[in-house]
Amino acid sequence: MTDFFTDAHDRLRTQVAGFAAAEVAPRIDHMERTGDVDTGLARLIAAQGWIGATIPREHAGMGAGHVAKTVIIEELSRVSAAAGAIAQASQLGVAKLLHFGTAEQKQEWLPRITGGSLLPTIAVTEHGSGSHVLGMKSTGEQTGRNTWRLTGRKAWIGNSHLGGPHGVVVRTGPGTRGLTAFLVEGDRPGLHIPPHPTMLGLHGFAFGELHLDGVLIPDANRIGEVGEGLDVAYSSSILYGRPNLTAVALGIIRAAVDHTSTHVLDRRRYDGPLADLPTIRERIGGMEGRLVTSRLTAYHAAASLDRGLPCDPDLMNAKHGTTNAAMTSVREGLEIHGAAGLVAGQPIARLYRDAACLRAPAGTDAVQLHRLASRTLGPHHPEWSARFPTPVTSGPYHPARTRPAGAAVPA
Repeated sequence: MTDFFTDAHDRLRTQVAGFAAAEVAPRIDHMERTGDVDTGLARLIAAQGWIGATIPREHAGMGAGHVAKTVIIEELSRVSAAAGAIAQASQLGVAKLLHFGTAEQKQEWLPRITGGSLLPTIAVTEHGSGSHVLGMKSTGEQTGRNTWRLTGRKAWIGNSHLGGPHGVVVRTGPGTRGLTAFLVEGDRPGLHIPPHPTMLGLHGFAFGELHLDGVLIPDANRIGEVGEGLDVAYSSSILYGRPNLTAVALGIIRAAVDHTSTHVLDRRRYDGPLADLPTIRERIGGMEGRLVTSRLTAYHAAASLDRGLPCDPDLMNAKHGTTNAAMTSVREGLEIHGAAGLVAGQPIARLYRDAACLRAPAGTDAVQLHRLASRTLGPHHPEWSARFPTPVTSGPYHPARTRPAGAAVPA
């Protein structure tokens, strides 16, 4: 593991862990009781500069790469998977600009994202089309030489209620080259965001809908060429969505191991701690083994991106394996806790619900396995990691700006 990390990564991990303990942990009870979107936490995370982990320094970003991004998401998720989901969703929203944005678009948007004033999203999914991106019904119609009208409904959008800009992909023509992506600011007339639904887990995280009712967008807000929307969607999902959700799952596994280990050491059975029972030790060993494997696959994939290596299968496998490992580990932890784990407010129950929310986004298990099978059986497709290599140059990166512990939280 030491080959993946520099001293700068270690300092970043310490910084994020301290932030999570001081600023995130005290908010968990409220998020769990209410289920409300915690916009204050989202803005506080953004204010640290961490959304710009992969944004180059010439655009005021950290220029730190995917390993650093994984560190940030993992450490936040270890304390609160909702906090990790907030960070990863807007880091995912950065991808479209990095891959397809013009020089003018990058200059306009990226410094503001790193500065914490904007939390971008990627809005592809609809109720009738998830991994089947080409099945979307939302449309974009050119109403003049330089204007488009967007109409439709987007669903399950990470950070949906936090302002944007939203990277909306709509159908502008037939077939695979008939999708186009646009930046839609959160205050655009015709953009409506309905109340957030009550979710099974990830309480505090916005994961809702965007309603586009004839939203007029200038052509200057188009991301990529007309017809490149599928590329925007796939490159974002594979190169950012999958490693990001892997990092959230990794944080959940760490938390499950930590909470369950504490429980079996404190709980007494037969004049000794529960941890003395061989059956308990075997199950804890399995949880630790899944943690070790998940950490290796997560950081191997992220490091491959930072080295500019083709690694699409590694990203798919990391997401598939780690989200499944998280679900298995929290189930084991819940069973070890027994009835004590079912009491409201128990961390292991929260982890169980949070883990269940990770397997569908950025591609279900079936999608990941189908893509991996194609690597062996065909048809073979060019790797997105080869099309958009982003090697990180050596040398220390600038540390993220940190709000002092206990400072006022934005409303």
